[in-house]
Amino acid sequence: MRILLFTHYYPPEVNAPASRAHAHCRIWAELGHDVTVVTCAPNHPTGALYPGYRNRMFQTATEDGVRVIRIWTYLAANRGFARRTLSYLSYLVSATLALPFLPKTDIIVSTSPQFFCGLAGFAAKILMRKPWALEIRDIWPESIVTVGAIRQGLVTRALERLETMAYRGADLVAPVTDSFAPHIAERRGGPDGICVIKNGADLRLFVPHAPDPEFKRRLCGEARFVASYIGTHGMAHGLETILDAAELLRDDARILFLLVGDGAERARIEAMRTERGLANVRVLGQKPKAEMPGIWAATDVGLILLRRQDAFLKVLPSKMFEAMAMSRPIILGVGGEARRLLEDARAGLAITPESAVELAAAVQRLANDPDLAARLGAQGRAHARAHFDREVLARRYLEILERTAFRDFEATRST
Repeated sequence: MRILLFTHYYPPEVNAPASRAHAHCRIWAELGHDVTVVTCAPNHPTGALYPGYRNRMFQTATEDGVRVIRIWTYLAANRGFARRTLSYLSYLVSATLALPFLPKTDIIVSTSPQFFCGLAGFAAKILMRKPWALEIRDIWPESIVTVGAIRQGLVTRALERLETMAYRGADLVAPVTDSFAPHIAERRGGPDGICVIKNGADLRLFVPHAPDPEFKRRLCGEARFVASYIGTHGMAHGLETILDAAELLRDDARILFLLVGDGAERARIEAMRTERGLANVRVLGQKPKAEMPGIWAATDVGLILLRRQDAFLKVLPSKMFEAMAMSRPIILGVGGEARRLLEDARAGLAITPESAVELAAAVQRLANDPDLAARLGAQGRAHARAHFDREVLARRYLEILERTAFRDFEATRST
């Protein structure tokens, strides 16, 4: 089967959508399918081009058996609403202009957000006259209103109309959580053609192993217990909670809080750490994907945090699956579906979102009880193997795409 996938993010970018798109496309190509990705020059999250890349109108390469077409976009850092929106809109325009030059396909897949990247699939469906699968990783515009990036008003109402149009126009809608499905079904006019494909972990990459002592020393100094937040430093995550917890534990010399990643809030978090003199917090910035297993191995507990907002009750942070795959216990400051998953997996401790007191107590509890930490980590790994092996999920997704390409809508009915 020939698959054409539109995604704003793709490796060497290391965020969750890039990792998901790459893993699926690589696996589909390994299974003998002809896969083409339409993306932009790598620049997330700073807006600066990665070394060795150019921001051209149309450039092609083959990576891991996948044809990767990079198109021109307006480059913008992952902060501020207006410039980022212009970047996303430029992707839609460039992708639409590129459509006559793209290879023939049997099915079109586009992923949203970013919102205009998702709509690129609609344009492709109209011009190429092929079925379109719309992947929903977050609900727009609800999510951007929640974090305060934009206020409810004329713009959000226009985006909601486009959202409804996209849900109704897609032949398949593939949300990444069960909680998104009712919202989509309401706007789509029913559950037909909705199938949840959750995130997972690459169990070939994320294999539990002992940390390299020298690497851990460079990363974490002499700390004996490392509580790591690994991921986007964004408005949604409430990372000042980590600083507040670190202040409560500043006299416990065993414990280090490690922040790895980048995003709109990183500079502010670093400034707050310096201002408060928190020597038990290290902020490393973004690291390559290849270093992630080593960083997880050096971690004693993974921190998965979001702000205390109703919209976040529907999400499943992708880093949960990497932590579980690496047999690392989780402290989860997220409610809703994420908390239910944690409880089903028995993979960690749940706290009230944005509670520094509960976060500090949970970190100290695991630091004091290594047997509990090891047991939670092992249970998480077992659950990831049973339910969230990305290769298994990619194969299931592929079967659904094949049925959709042949217009077997009944087979894609939500269960």
